[in-house]
Amino acid sequence: MTAEVFLFWFLAIVTVVSALGVLFMPNPIYSAFSLIMTMIGVSALFALLGAYFLAGVQVIVYAGAVLVLFVMVMMLFDLKSEIKAFTKGTLGGVFKIGSVAVLAGLILSAIMVTTQGVAIKFQGQADFGMQPTRLLGNKLFTQYVIIFEILGALLLVVAVGAVALSRSKGGTHARRID
Repeated sequence: MTAEVFLFWFLAIVTVVSALGVLFMPNPIYSAFSLIMTMIGVSALFALLGAYFLAGVQVIVYAGAVLVLFVMVMMLFDLKSEIKAFTKGTLGGVFKIGSVAVLAGLILSAIMVTTQGVAIKFQGQADFGMQPTRLLGNKLFTQYVIIFEILGALLLVVAVGAVALSRSKGGTHARRID
């Protein structure tokens, strides 16, 4: 077994175990940490395949921004009362099963449409190589750099606001004086 094969299997096992941790962790914060490990594992697999741009985007976008937003949303809600609200009744169970069926149908139809159009889509793009990535990087860091700076500042304000709201009087995690 070569080092590359060993590294692939190690990363695959870490990614699958941490993905299962997302499903089975009772604490939502631990579940979010498992999701971070899953995203980092997928990013490492992309890097192992030579897709360094995808690996970087995976870490920056998913493990960074999206999970920060998940944690902020968890801070705003009282999770104990939310769990009680979503586990009641037969109608809720029927709605959950229906939602899963609709989501599965959407995913299957997206896979079918994607696999039928892949050969046509990539025939003309074989000549470009790294050119589209270079053009995207040039545009992002020259023409749209101010927008990304504003977005970063906005995410920081949202994070500070979420912490302030959750700790304020009447917030979900306010210190209780009984």
